[in-house]
Amino acid sequence: MKIVLASNNPGKLAELQAMFAPLGCTLVPQGELGVPEAPEPHRTFVENALAKARNAALHTGLPALADDAGLCVDAFNGLPGVDTAYYATQFGYAKGDSNNVRALLEQMQGIDNRRAALVSTLVAVRTPDDPEPLIAMGRVVGQIAREPAGSNGFGFDPVMWIPEFGQTFAQLPTAVKNANSHRGRAAQAMAAQMRERWLAAP
Repeated sequence: MKIVLASNNPGKLAELQAMFAPLGCTLVPQGELGVPEAPEPHRTFVENALAKARNAALHTGLPALADDAGLCVDAFNGLPGVDTAYYATQFGYAKGDSNNVRALLEQMQGIDNRRAALVSTLVAVRTPDDPEPLIAMGRVVGQIAREPAGSNGFGFDPVMWIPEFGQTFAQLPTAVKNANSHRGRAAQAMAAQMRERWLAAP
């Protein structure tokens, strides 16, 4: 089955493609199919992911999968949340992963409560008007490290320290990270739903 991925993020594509390959699904980034970016005006991950999935399905006629993910920091009452990708721009930096990390560490100077969660919400639709979208969520709780560590990952992976591993996500081998990350957990739940609801023999 060919599914359009409502993202042009190469990191997301690589992670999700590896996770959905066992289903026989091929993910195609929306940019390759000329899909314009969808507006993301909502304040929750699930609403934004649904908007992106419906937009991709509308422009391609294919089933679509969208991911909306972000960092929710306890000390900031759950922010940056849906604004995670643009976090650095609030502080005068250009948009980008390294600037996001820099801005976060600056804003957390002197803060002892460093508990945070990485959250991923996946939404899949068969058609733009699918009344029964598949929704899967994954969440990993950790601590914001005092400085970046590791080079295997993207986003906030270098500063997301996971107590059970004693390392940041960016220090973990890819297979371990994919199996335990917020996106990995959401993808496992989504794959199970697709297998049961979309791919099961009648």
